[in-house]
Amino acid sequence: MKLGQLYIWTEKDGTGIGFDSSTGFKLSTGANRSPDASWIKLERWNALSPEQQQRFAPICPDFLVELRLSSDNLKPLKEKMEEYMREPGIQLGLLIDRKHRRVYIYRPGVPEECLENPATVGGESVLPGFILNMSKVW
Repeated sequence: MKLGQLYIWTEKDGTGIGFDSSTGFKLSTGANRSPDASWIKLERWNALSPEQQQRFAPICPDFLVELRLSSDNLKPLKEKMEEYMREPGIQLGLLIDRKHRRVYIYRPGVPEECLENPATVGGESVLPGFILNMSKVW
């Protein structure tokens, strides 16, 4: 798994729960989304009922990652990231373009930032101490 680093950090940190692409979320717009990787603070996740935690949970992750496959068009992925940034709870999103070795960083209310071939990408204040080693992702 390309994003196993997030799950290792999540286990060590203990303040939230990590998800892979098999987990779905229902956004406030009614859209169902399944990011490639995501993380939610335990307090927010535990505030949901067990029924809500099943299938498409009615919550947007605090942090999420989308990977662009070589066959993916970039524009719809950027639109999806912008949709996430309008959701309550989201704090940080990464769109990783493996083909062009770019990482687009999304934060609510701030224009996207693009990093060209970074060695690492940090989790900022959302995931303190989390560093994504990009050599394992490219």
